[in-house]
Amino acid sequence: MKKTIKKSFKIHIRTGDRVKILTGKYRNEQGTVLKVFPKKYRAVVEGMNIVVRHLKPSIEHPKGTIQRLPSSIHISNLMLMDAVSGSATRVGRKYNEAGKLQRYAKKTGNFIKNG
Repeated sequence: MKKTIKKSFKIHIRTGDRVKILTGKYRNEQGTVLKVFPKKYRAVVEGMNIVVRHLKPSIEHPKGTIQRLPSSIHISNLMLMDAVSGSATRVGRKYNEAGKLQRYAKKTGNFIKNG
């Protein structure tokens, strides 16, 4: 009998968050997260990690075309930007006054507004 293991993926960033890129060609640049892929542990950041796709001729583009699209970045290379201080910060989780688990910035201790 084959066992199935279910993993829960805890990710410190969400769609709409402002993040700083820590490594690579776009190091120290900031952008907004467009999409998060929890199972792959990757995220797409607006205007960063641009890849070029060459498309064959079609009805829409009779001569073919070149598309520049943002590609995904591993989440370990992203750090959340604190809205209050404007600096990169680590993220923790704790309960707010309403008793709901919410993300907070470890540098300032302020809760992070979701989305």
